[in-house]
Amino acid sequence: MQKKEQHKNRKTLFASSLNFLTSTGNASKTMSFQPFLNSNNKNPNFTSPPLKTWLNSKTTESFNPMVLAMHLHSLSDPNSKTLIPNFDLTLLLSDEILLKIISKLPNSQHKSNSLVCKRWLNLQGRLIRSLKIFDLNFVLSGRLIHRFPNLTHVDLVPSTFVVSPQNGVVLLTHSVVSMRVDTLWCFGEVEKNLLPVQAIDKGLKEVAKGCPNLRKLEVTGGSEEGLITIGEECVTLMELEIQKCNDDILRGVAACKNLQVVKLIGCVDGFYESVVSDIGLTILAQGCKRLVKLELVGCEGSFDGIKAIGTCCLMLEELVFVDHRMDDGWLAGVSYCENLKTLRFVSCKVIDGNPGLEEHLGFCIALERLHFQKCQLRDKNAMGAAFSVCRAARDVVLQDCWGLDDSIFSLAVVCRRVKLFDLEGCSLLTTEGLESVIESWKELECLRVVSCKNIKDSDISSALATLFTTLKELKWRPDTKHLLPSSLAEVNMGKKGGKFFK
Repeated sequence: MQKKEQHKNRKTLFASSLNFLTSTGNASKTMSFQPFLNSNNKNPNFTSPPLKTWLNSKTTESFNPMVLAMHLHSLSDPNSKTLIPNFDLTLLLSDEILLKIISKLPNSQHKSNSLVCKRWLNLQGRLIRSLKIFDLNFVLSGRLIHRFPNLTHVDLVPSTFVVSPQNGVVLLTHSVVSMRVDTLWCFGEVEKNLLPVQAIDKGLKEVAKGCPNLRKLEVTGGSEEGLITIGEECVTLMELEIQKCNDDILRGVAACKNLQVVKLIGCVDGFYESVVSDIGLTILAQGCKRLVKLELVGCEGSFDGIKAIGTCCLMLEELVFVDHRMDDGWLAGVSYCENLKTLRFVSCKVIDGNPGLEEHLGFCIALERLHFQKCQLRDKNAMGAAFSVCRAARDVVLQDCWGLDDSIFSLAVVCRRVKLFDLEGCSLLTTEGLESVIESWKELECLRVVSCKNIKDSDISSALATLFTTLKELKWRPDTKHLLPSSLAEVNMGKKGGKFFK
């Protein structure tokens, strides 16, 4: 009884909907469908009109295509007991409309959407813009372009290494790079497990052929030939990261005329032993004159290479050195970057072994930010030269740097336009050394001091306390040990194994 009642309700609902849709026509058109809506018709001589009659009838002009499709299905199915068909109504929507609908759904539903049917799988692939590739065969077979035709960001780095699924994989992480490796690899043999250059070049050519709107590319290895193809086909490419980069590859990079952001990873201990020298930097500078940001990781070079970058790349605003291998005297070349706004040093063991005389250094007149992070700052001559070149800086950041004592930090007085100073994890600097410098910065507005154990509240002078009251922003937490007991009070960790926290 319950099923009969549900069946009757569905017929009634559908009949009401159909009469509403046909209400714009005359009475004869509306009444012509009543035999189909009356399930109690017992006339044995009654037969449904043929399909051709339906298609030629003028009555179809006043119907929604969806209603017509439901009639066609019911007429073609002799076993159909109701006019509510088992029909995929999304087939009546064009790809453009369905794409707009799917694009409004949250990202968490993307995977389930792609499992509905092949059409939805293809449509979902057209919405993907960024993809990380783990198997280069997926690119070489053409499946990448078929599944994801609208990619703008492709990361090929994981796919350029030989990894055996039978042996499992682990994640090998360095301060500069991170990758999946085979469990049978030995540390220091990463470079030996790279795919052949020819295979990587073929992958680059496939990407160039299928992704004309590519804007960002990350790749390991390859050759000049593969990068030239990318430069010729992907004219919109703006960001490029190359691991295991050398001077020869940079000849191909120079073909990408519209690059704005470039990251070059040369020599990395235990990973790569590639060399980027003045030759490669000069080639890059002459080919990519629209650079806005350049990051050099484990790169060699000297004054000539940095000068070429500054002379040719007039739009350069950010220059980053990570664990560099630059020759002595290179720092003087930075002054040729006339529009440079940010200079960053990360994990550098030496800033400049012999910077030369101060009058030959020059300085960056447009510089706004100077950052040192996890660097060795023990060389007084190098730090004096760095502060001199960056004397116009308004933001100075020193994070987790070794060797920064009072005598070296005192050289920062030459930076008289500092408005923001961020100091963190520098244990040798004292309260007196900090005060002697920041009180000379008359434009200082923001001060942050965190985790510097030799800067103590008890050593704050009245002059420094007065300076604090004039600041717009102050974060003063030089000794974080006092935060430990309060954080452990709720979990009672301080009582268990207390000797380790003394």
